[in-house]
Amino acid sequence: MAETWSIRGEYMESCNCEVLCPCLLGKRDERGSALARPTEGHCDVPMLFQIHDGHYGQVRLNGTLVGLAIYTPGPMGLGDWTFALYLDERATPPQREASEKIFSGQSGGAVGRFFGPLIKHRLPNRVVPMELGRDGRKGWARIPGILDVEYEGIEGLDGAASWLDNLRHFVSRRLYTCRSTRSVFRDHGLDWNNAGRNAYYANFEWSGP
Repeated sequence: MAETWSIRGEYMESCNCEVLCPCLLGKRDERGSALARPTEGHCDVPMLFQIHDGHYGQVRLNGTLVGLAIYTPGPMGLGDWTFALYLDERATPPQREASEKIFSGQSGGAVGRFFGPLIKHRLPNRVVPMELGRDGRKGWARIPGILDVEYEGIEGLDGAASWLDNLRHFVSRRLYTCRSTRSVFRDHGLDWNNAGRNAYYANFEWSGP
Protein backbone atom coordinates (compact mmCIF):
# COMPACT_ATOMS: atom_id res chain seq x y z
CA MET A 1 0.00 0.00 0.00
CA ALA A 2 1.34 3.46 -0.94
CA GLU A 3 2.29 5.77 1.92
CA THR A 4 -0.02 8.69 2.57
CA TRP A 5 1.68 12.05 2.45
CA SER A 6 0.96 15.74 2.73
CA ILE A 7 3.19 18.78 2.20
CA ARG A 8 2.77 22.54 2.12
CA GLY A 9 5.20 25.34 1.47
CA GLU A 10 6.26 27.75 -1.25
CA TYR A 11 7.93 27.53 -4.65
CA MET A 12 9.27 29.56 -7.53
CA GLU A 13 9.89 28.86 -11.21
CA SER A 14 11.70 30.74 -13.96
CA CYS A 15 11.02 29.80 -17.57
CA ASN A 16 12.21 31.04 -20.96
CA CYS A 17 8.79 32.28 -22.12
CA GLU A 18 7.79 35.90 -22.38
CA VAL A 19 5.55 37.16 -19.56
CA LEU A 20 2.94 35.54 -19.26
CA CYS A 21 3.65 32.05 -20.59
CA PRO A 22 1.08 30.44 -22.93
CA CYS A 23 1.19 27.24 -20.83
CA LEU A 24 -0.94 29.09 -18.30
CA LEU A 25 -3.47 30.59 -20.67
CA GLY A 26 -3.74 28.33 -23.73
CA LYS A 27 -5.54 25.12 -24.64
CA ARG A 28 -5.33 21.96 -22.52
CA ASP A 29 -5.88 18.26 -23.08
CA GLU A 30 -8.29 16.01 -21.16
CA ARG A 31 -5.76 15.60 -18.32
CA GLY A 32 -5.29 19.36 -18.03
CA SER A 33 -1.81 19.42 -19.59
CA ALA A 34 -0.89 22.52 -21.60
CA LEU A 35 -1.07 22.23 -25.39
CA ALA A 36 -0.10 25.83 -26.16
CA ARG A 37 3.30 26.26 -27.78
CA PRO A 38 5.85 28.07 -25.56
CA THR A 39 6.82 31.50 -26.88
CA GLU A 40 10.28 30.20 -27.86
CA GLY A 41 8.96 26.89 -29.18
CA HIS A 42 10.44 24.90 -26.29
CA CYS A 43 10.43 25.19 -22.51
CA ASP A 44 13.43 25.55 -20.16
CA VAL A 45 12.18 25.72 -16.57
CA PRO A 46 13.96 25.32 -13.24
CA MET A 47 11.82 25.18 -10.07
CA LEU A 48 12.66 25.23 -6.38
CA PHE A 49 10.31 24.11 -3.60
CA GLN A 50 10.60 24.65 0.15
CA ILE A 51 8.47 22.43 2.37
CA HIS A 52 7.43 24.30 5.51
CA ASP A 53 5.38 21.46 6.95
CA GLY A 54 4.76 17.92 5.77
CA HIS A 55 5.19 14.20 6.09
CA TYR A 56 5.56 11.06 3.99
CA GLY A 57 4.21 8.25 6.11
CA GLN A 58 6.09 8.66 9.40
CA VAL A 59 8.90 10.75 7.86
CA ARG A 60 8.68 14.47 8.65
CA LEU A 61 9.73 16.75 5.78
CA ASN A 62 9.62 20.14 7.54
CA GLY A 63 12.30 22.55 6.31
CA THR A 64 13.50 20.45 3.37
CA LEU A 65 13.95 21.74 -0.20
CA VAL A 66 13.59 20.10 -3.61
CA GLY A 67 14.64 21.35 -7.04
CA LEU A 68 13.43 20.39 -10.51
CA ALA A 69 14.71 21.21 -13.97
CA ILE A 70 12.50 20.42 -16.95
CA TYR A 71 13.12 20.74 -20.68
CA THR A 72 10.31 20.17 -23.17
CA PRO A 73 10.94 20.34 -26.94
CA GLY A 74 7.42 21.65 -27.62
CA PRO A 75 4.09 22.10 -25.80
CA MET A 76 4.36 20.66 -22.31
CA GLY A 77 1.29 18.48 -22.70
CA LEU A 78 2.83 16.56 -25.63
CA GLY A 79 5.46 15.04 -23.34
CA ASP A 80 9.01 14.02 -24.29
CA TRP A 81 10.27 15.80 -21.18
CA THR A 82 13.82 15.76 -19.92
CA PHE A 83 13.62 15.84 -16.12
CA ALA A 84 16.23 16.43 -13.39
CA LEU A 85 15.67 16.20 -9.64
CA TYR A 86 17.71 17.94 -6.92
CA LEU A 87 17.55 16.71 -3.31
CA ASP A 88 18.49 18.63 -0.18
CA GLU A 89 21.95 17.80 1.17
CA ARG A 90 20.79 18.81 4.67
CA ALA A 91 17.97 16.25 4.62
CA THR A 92 18.31 12.80 6.13
CA PRO A 93 18.40 9.77 3.80
CA PRO A 94 14.75 8.90 4.62
CA GLN A 95 13.73 12.51 3.88
CA ARG A 96 15.55 12.47 0.54
CA GLU A 97 13.96 9.15 -0.38
CA ALA A 98 10.51 10.53 0.47
CA SER A 99 11.14 13.73 -1.51
CA GLU A 100 12.24 11.71 -4.53
CA LYS A 101 9.08 9.60 -4.44
CA ILE A 102 6.82 12.65 -4.19
CA PHE A 103 8.53 14.93 -6.71
CA SER A 104 9.27 12.26 -9.32
CA GLY A 105 5.58 11.34 -9.37
CA GLN A 106 5.97 7.84 -7.90
CA SER A 107 3.61 8.58 -5.00
CA GLY A 108 0.65 10.06 -6.84
CA GLY A 109 -0.82 13.43 -6.02
CA ALA A 110 -0.55 16.43 -8.31
CA VAL A 111 2.96 15.57 -9.50
CA GLY A 112 2.08 11.94 -10.22
CA ARG A 113 -0.96 12.91 -12.28
CA PHE A 114 0.80 15.68 -14.15
CA PHE A 115 4.41 14.55 -14.58
CA GLY A 116 4.36 10.79 -14.81
CA PRO A 117 3.03 10.30 -18.35
CA LEU A 118 5.11 13.18 -19.76
CA ILE A 119 8.68 12.36 -18.67
CA LYS A 120 10.79 10.53 -21.24
CA HIS A 121 14.36 11.20 -20.07
CA ARG A 122 15.21 11.11 -16.35
CA LEU A 123 18.61 12.59 -15.56
CA PRO A 124 20.62 11.46 -12.52
CA ASN A 125 19.54 12.90 -9.17
CA ARG A 126 21.83 15.39 -7.46
CA VAL A 127 22.17 15.91 -3.69
CA VAL A 128 22.99 19.60 -3.28
CA PRO A 129 22.68 22.64 -1.01
CA MET A 130 19.71 24.84 -1.96
CA GLU A 131 18.33 28.22 -0.95
CA LEU A 132 14.92 29.80 -1.55
CA GLY A 133 14.06 33.23 -0.17
CA ARG A 134 11.80 36.20 -0.63
CA ASP A 135 11.68 39.81 0.58
CA GLY A 136 8.52 41.63 -0.45
CA ARG A 137 8.14 41.49 -4.23
CA LYS A 138 11.72 40.27 -4.72
CA GLY A 139 12.96 36.71 -4.32
CA TRP A 140 15.79 34.34 -5.16
CA ALA A 141 16.59 30.68 -5.66
CA ARG A 142 20.08 29.19 -5.63
CA ILE A 143 21.89 25.91 -6.06
CA PRO A 144 25.62 26.75 -5.92
CA GLY A 145 27.33 26.17 -9.26
CA ILE A 146 24.04 25.13 -10.92
CA LEU A 147 21.18 27.62 -10.44
CA ASP A 148 21.13 31.36 -9.71
CA VAL A 149 17.75 33.08 -10.02
CA GLU A 150 16.55 36.48 -8.85
CA TYR A 151 13.02 37.58 -9.64
CA GLU A 152 10.65 40.46 -8.97
CA GLY A 153 6.88 40.38 -8.74
CA ILE A 154 5.05 42.55 -11.25
CA GLU A 155 3.74 45.48 -9.24
CA GLY A 156 0.01 45.67 -8.68
CA LEU A 157 -2.23 48.61 -7.79
CA ASP A 158 -1.39 48.40 -4.08
CA GLY A 159 2.35 48.10 -4.61
CA ALA A 160 2.42 44.37 -3.86
CA ALA A 161 2.98 41.70 -6.52
CA SER A 162 0.05 41.10 -8.86
CA TRP A 163 -1.39 37.61 -9.08
CA LEU A 164 -3.61 35.34 -11.15
CA ASP A 165 -6.28 33.16 -9.57
CA ASN A 166 -8.43 30.16 -10.50
CA LEU A 167 -5.67 28.71 -12.68
CA ARG A 168 -5.11 25.18 -13.94
CA HIS A 169 -1.51 24.89 -12.80
CA PHE A 170 -0.13 21.78 -11.12
CA VAL A 171 1.49 23.71 -8.25
CA SER A 172 -1.29 26.08 -7.23
CA ARG A 173 -4.52 27.67 -8.43
CA ARG A 174 -3.06 31.07 -7.51
CA LEU A 175 0.29 32.32 -8.85
CA TYR A 176 2.08 35.62 -8.36
CA THR A 177 3.25 37.05 -11.69
CA CYS A 178 6.95 37.84 -11.88
CA ARG A 179 9.88 38.55 -14.16
CA SER A 180 13.34 37.08 -13.63
CA THR A 181 15.99 39.77 -13.27
CA ARG A 182 18.64 37.03 -13.25
CA SER A 183 18.17 33.38 -14.18
CA VAL A 184 21.06 31.05 -14.96
CA PHE A 185 20.98 27.24 -14.95
CA ARG A 186 23.89 25.03 -16.00
CA ASP A 187 23.93 21.28 -15.42
CA HIS A 188 23.61 17.93 -17.24
CA GLY A 189 24.81 19.62 -20.44
CA LEU A 190 21.93 22.14 -20.29
CA ASP A 191 22.76 25.87 -20.32
CA TRP A 192 19.85 28.27 -19.81
CA ASN A 193 19.65 32.02 -19.32
CA ASN A 194 16.09 33.21 -18.65
CA ALA A 195 16.88 36.75 -17.48
CA GLY A 196 14.06 39.16 -18.31
CA ARG A 197 11.67 36.26 -18.86
CA ASN A 198 8.64 34.81 -17.10
CA ALA A 199 8.64 33.70 -13.46
CA TYR A 200 6.09 32.73 -10.80
CA TYR A 201 6.02 32.13 -7.10
CA ALA A 202 3.22 30.70 -4.99
CA ASN A 203 2.29 28.84 -1.87
CA PHE A 204 1.32 25.22 -2.43
CA GLU A 205 -0.40 22.40 -0.58
CA TRP A 206 -0.33 18.84 -1.92
CA SER A 207 -1.24 15.39 -0.68
CA GLY A 208 -1.32 11.83 -1.95
CA PRO A 209 -1.61 9.26 -3.14
